[in-house]
Amino acid sequence: MREHEAYAPRALGWAIVTVSSTRTLDEDGTGARLAALLADAGHSRVERRVVGDDLGAIEAVVRELVALSDIDVIVLDGGTGVSPSDLTPEAVLPLLERRLDGFGELFRALSFEEIGAAAMLSRAVAGVVGTKAVFAVPGSPKGAELALRRLVLPVAPHLVGQLRRAR
Repeated sequence: MREHEAYAPRALGWAIVTVSSTRTLDEDGTGARLAALLADAGHSRVERRVVGDDLGAIEAVVRELVALSDIDVIVLDGGTGVSPSDLTPEAVLPLLERRLDGFGELFRALSFEEIGAAAMLSRAVAGVVGTKAVFAVPGSPKGAELALRRLVLPVAPHLVGQLRRAR
């Protein structure tokens, strides 16, 4: 066993927040897909929310989830593009104590392999608030699943373990 795996918790508490002014929880296919992927990976604690495309509302839900002791990872899907209503990075970045710039870089590189130059339009970001990991990914089902499968799921246990150790 590698040394860092000793600190990696097996099961984490997750929050999936869909950022959309047009979808409800019942109509949220992307959030439902992410929750199913987490369940398949053995994570039984998954909270889901939908929040409108509003800076204050997005910030408020992230602050609320960060305060919950049973949530370790927050994944926001939606609002990371370039349309005027895409405000997720603007809401999330000021809250981050440490940015994980490699996440956005790697996501765009992986996305480029699938969709080409349009990948540069993604403003996916990630970082840390206290002992919580926060990831903002696209709202498209394929983009969100790519981020979760290839980047977030593989690193989340190690990241959360390191964050818990630091406190």
